[in-house]
Amino acid sequence: MTKVKNFFYRLQFFSLAVFFLWIKTYLVYKIGFNIPSENPLQEFLLFFNPLSSAILIIGIGFFFSSKRRKSAIIVLTTIATLILYFNLLYYRFFTDYITIPVLFQTSNMGDLGSSIRGLIHWYDFWLFIDIAILYYFKRKRAAFNLKPLKREPLLIMAVAVSIFVVNLTLAQAERPQLLTRSFDRDLIVKNIGIFNYHIYDGYLQSQTRAQRVLADSSDFVEVEHYIKSNYKEPNDELFGIAEGKNVILISMESIQTFVINNDMNGQEITPFLNSLIDESIYFENFYHQTAQGKTSDSEYLVANSMFGRDSGSVFFTHAGNEYDATPSNLGEEGYFTSVMHPNNKSFWNRDMMYQSLGYDRYFDINSYDVNDENSVGWGLKDVDFFEQSIDLLKSQPEPYYTKFITLTNHYPFDLDEEDKFIDEYDSRSRTLNSFFPTVRYMDHALEVFFDRLKEEGIYEDSIFILYGDHYGISENHNRSMAMFLEKEEITPFDTIQLQRVPMYIHIPGYDQNHVSEMIGGQIDIKPTLLHLLGVDTKDMYHFGSDLNSPERDSFVVLRDGSFISDDYIYTRGICYDKQTEEEIDAESCEPYFERVNLDLNYSDKILFGDLLRYKNPEEEWKTESEK
Repeated sequence: MTKVKNFFYRLQFFSLAVFFLWIKTYLVYKIGFNIPSENPLQEFLLFFNPLSSAILIIGIGFFFSSKRRKSAIIVLTTIATLILYFNLLYYRFFTDYITIPVLFQTSNMGDLGSSIRGLIHWYDFWLFIDIAILYYFKRKRAAFNLKPLKREPLLIMAVAVSIFVVNLTLAQAERPQLLTRSFDRDLIVKNIGIFNYHIYDGYLQSQTRAQRVLADSSDFVEVEHYIKSNYKEPNDELFGIAEGKNVILISMESIQTFVINNDMNGQEITPFLNSLIDESIYFENFYHQTAQGKTSDSEYLVANSMFGRDSGSVFFTHAGNEYDATPSNLGEEGYFTSVMHPNNKSFWNRDMMYQSLGYDRYFDINSYDVNDENSVGWGLKDVDFFEQSIDLLKSQPEPYYTKFITLTNHYPFDLDEEDKFIDEYDSRSRTLNSFFPTVRYMDHALEVFFDRLKEEGIYEDSIFILYGDHYGISENHNRSMAMFLEKEEITPFDTIQLQRVPMYIHIPGYDQNHVSEMIGGQIDIKPTLLHLLGVDTKDMYHFGSDLNSPERDSFVVLRDGSFISDDYIYTRGICYDKQTEEEIDAESCEPYFERVNLDLNYSDKILFGDLLRYKNPEEEWKTESEK
C-alpha cells in the first residue's frame, strides 16, 4: 500500500509539470508559431505531439534521488521552456525554427542586440508562470516517506516512447514519407513537435558531418555529369559585352520587389531604383533562395551558384571547404577581388569564408570611420558607407570585382528623423511601418553613390549588378501586408511571390535595356555575370544558368523545395496555377519534382562531401599541407 501511495504521490508533481509543458507548447504552436491545421487529424496531432517529449524531458527527473527529484523536474521544465522561448524569438523574425548549426553562430550575438530586444514582448512572462507554480508545490513536504522505486525511470521512458510511436504512426498516415522532408521544418514540427524535431535535427547534423569522411571521387563524377549535362550556352550578343570592365556588385539589404514601382500613401518608395529600370536589364521575376543563413546564404549562392544549407549557414559550418567561386574565377582572369562592408570581420565568419572563396581583400569596419553621428541600427549609414568607399575603390588595381553589402535597411529598421524621406506606414505592424522609410533611405544612398561614381570617373568603365539579398518582411506580418497590398489575406501563393527581390544588370552605354520576364534566382548570377565579362563557364561547377541564355528554362527552385515556373507555383505540398492563383491537382506540378530534388540533393552532396576537392584529379591524393 505504501508503494502505491508513494507512486501516486510522485506522479502528482510529475504529472503537473508534464501537463504545464504540454499545454504551454501547444499554445505556443497556435499563438506564437501560428501553425494552421487543415483537418481534425492535423489539429489532433498538433495538440498531441508535445505529450511524448514532455514526458521524456520531465521523466529524466526520475533518475535523480527522491531528495533531488522535484528540483530536477523544475530545472528540466526551465530548460524546456527556454528552448521553447528561444525558438519563439527566432520565429518572430525568421519564421523558422532554430537548428543546431544556428547555435554555433554565437559569434554573431554581439551584433544582434537591438534586433533581439525588438523581438521580446512584455507578455512573454506567461511562459514561465508554471515554473513558479511548481516551485510553490515543491516546498510542500510529503506526508509519508518517499522510497525509491527501481523501475520508475524505465517505465516513464517506455511510456514516452510508446506515445511517440503512436504520434509518428498517425503523422506518417497524414503525411507519407514525412521524415524524408527534412527541408520542410514547418511540416516536421507540425507533425512530431518542436522538441522531437530538435532530436531529429541532431541526427541529421551528425549524418551530414559524416558525409565528408565517407565521400570519394566517384561521388564527384556523378555530380559533375549532372552539372555538365545542364550547361546552357550564353547569349552571343551579350557574351563579353563587359569584358575588362570593373564589376560593382551591390547586395541590397532586405529589399523585396513589391516596393519597386510602388508608392505608399502617394509617396514613391524607390524613385531611383524605379528610374534605373529604364537604363538596365531588369528581372521582375527574380527570387531570393536563402534559408536560415539569410545574407550569408545570398553571398554563398551568388559566389558559387549552389544552394546554401537548409539549416544554419554554410559560412559557419563549411568555411574550410574547397570552392569554385566567382572571386577565385575572376582572380584567375586578372581581377582584383574585394568586399566592402562596414561590419565586424568575424560576423557570419566572413573573415574565414572569404579566404576560401578567393577574395583578395575584405574592407571591414576597420577600413571605415564609424561613430555615433554616422551610424544607426546595425552600423554605418548607407550614404556614409558609399561615400567612404569611393577612396577604397580608387585604391584598388583595375580591373576589380568588388561587392558592397548595405546595412541600413535591416530589421528592426531604425532610422534617424532627418533621414526619413517618406512617412512611416500606418498598420498594426511596427516592423512594416518602419520598413518603408529605410527602403527609401537605401534608395537615396544608391542614387548618391551612382552620382559620386560619375564624378570620380569610375562609372563609365564599370558594370553594375544590384540584387536583393533576402526578404525584409516575414509571414508574421501577413495581416498588415495584406492591408498594404489591398488583399483580403496573404495566401501561400502570395508568400512565394513576396520572395521576389529586385535584380538589375546595369551597363553604362548599353542601349538594349529591357524588363525581362525570365524567372530566375540568386543561383543564376554567377554564370550570367561571367558570360557578360567574356569568361567561359563550361568547365566550372554551378547549378544556375545564364539569365540571358536563349536555351534557359524560365524556372527557379527555392531552398525549401518550392519552385516557380511560367505556369505553376509549388509550395508546402500544394500546386497553384499562376494565372488563377488557385490550388490545382498536384499532377500538374509532378513533372518538375525530379529536377527540384536533383538540384537540391546534388548541391548538398557537393557541400557536405566537400566534393570540389576532387575537381583536379592530379591533386586528389595530396595531403592538406601539400595543398
